[in-house]
Amino acid sequence: MPMLLLTYPVIDPVLLQLGPLAIRWYALAYISGLIAGWWLIRRIVADERYWLGLPRPTPDSIDDLLVYCALGVVLGGRIGNVLFYDPHYYFAHPLEILMLWHGGMAFHGGMLGALVGVILFARRYRVPWLTVLDLACLVAPIGIFLGRIANFIKPELWGRPTDVPWAMVFPGSDGLPRHPSQLYEAVLEGALNFVVLLALARRGGLTRRGLVTGAFGVIYGLARIFCEFFRDPDPNLEKLGHGLTMGMVLSAPMVVIGLGVIVWSLRANRTST
Repeated sequence: MPMLLLTYPVIDPVLLQLGPLAIRWYALAYISGLIAGWWLIRRIVADERYWLGLPRPTPDSIDDLLVYCALGVVLGGRIGNVLFYDPHYYFAHPLEILMLWHGGMAFHGGMLGALVGVILFARRYRVPWLTVLDLACLVAPIGIFLGRIANFIKPELWGRPTDVPWAMVFPGSDGLPRHPSQLYEAVLEGALNFVVLLALARRGGLTRRGLVTGAFGVIYGLARIFCEFFRDPDPNLEKLGHGLTMGMVLSAPMVVIGLGVIVWSLRANRTST
């Protein structure tokens, strides 16, 4: 047992109750992430220093991109959770699929849904889809960071038992001190990822289509795989045996594809689509 435990800061998962309407931290994280991303993308597409004359969406069109990506994230995240983690349960209880307030959103499904939204937006506004995807990947870590903080507040997705001094006993767990793995993910998948991608964009990364997207895939994939060693997987839904988890298996292709996109981007002519 550790000599010192951090006290888990119990926070009501419901931020505000207005009669039958409950505003939860979980929902606020999604909404805040989308709005912050929308605001930052508008500023970036209006700043010529990021583009050196290359075509990109107009600031006004980013309002529609917010809608496309929001729908993609929500629908993809829910469908991904259903298909990746517990299809037998949801197919037996189909009405549960619609009950988003019960939780259950898969990051990898949300990512694929956002990709569909990006492609549809790019086709409508006749802009290179990789440029739009770069912008979406640049701001995605903001939402990831806020989402992991919401996981911590709920609390859910806690870590494996440990004796490190910063271990916590989470309400609803078995009473064992555990890694606050949600915070590890918030820092690595969210904050660190965003800092690296923003620095890359400020150094001309957006002038090479796909470079920011590839970097996002590599950083997120590696961070998620690393954090899975500290996160306690659901033995029925996420634990695959031989030390593997569903999160690792879904993240490994992101690293491989991300590396391939980076190599392609660095070799390609900067004006190619």
